[in-house]
Amino acid sequence: MSEATMVAELRTSFGKGAARKSRAAGRTPAVIYGHGSDPRHITLPARELALVLRHKNAVIDLLIDGKNESVLVKSATKDVVTQVIEHVDLVTIVKGEKVHVEVPVHVVGESLSGTTIDLEHKTVKLLTEANNIPEYVEAVFNKEGAGFHLLAKDIKLPAGVALDLPEDELIASVIATAAGQSEEPAVEAVAAAE
Repeated sequence: MSEATMVAELRTSFGKGAARKSRAAGRTPAVIYGHGSDPRHITLPARELALVLRHKNAVIDLLIDGKNESVLVKSATKDVVTQVIEHVDLVTIVKGEKVHVEVPVHVVGESLSGTTIDLEHKTVKLLTEANNIPEYVEAVFNKEGAGFHLLAKDIKLPAGVALDLPEDELIASVIATAAGQSEEPAVEAVAAAE
């Protein structure tokens, strides 16, 4: 989880023209949603925001009109050509509140020679406190052979974090490669020749 502090400015003008002016001034338009309140339109410093958005599920401490508030980045829209962040959606969070997030799965270890790991889920959904979001979860392999299945219940999670998917959900499996399959007949042929 990445956490940053920024000063936000409330927006009073809306539309494409106003958004362009904000971006030209080095500020990115954003909207804060959550907890039954009306959406609030703000702008954030573009450079600082771009650095924060390098991390998935970033939490930002905002200073808005002298009041502190924590928000979770839900989505960001980029220009396809220039890669400039055009707009960000934020969700208000309360300390200790649990949130649904999606984090990447990192493969740790390896499978047997002649096999490969087929990752079914590149990301998994978690339920965790907003201030305790892991950067990633690990799918651990220890030289398993073809046919091995790693299920959601096999993923090691930090304390206070729960998977937001069924325990028997397939995360990754070990499959034989073409090279691994061609080795087996060769071994049998050698054994028959002996």
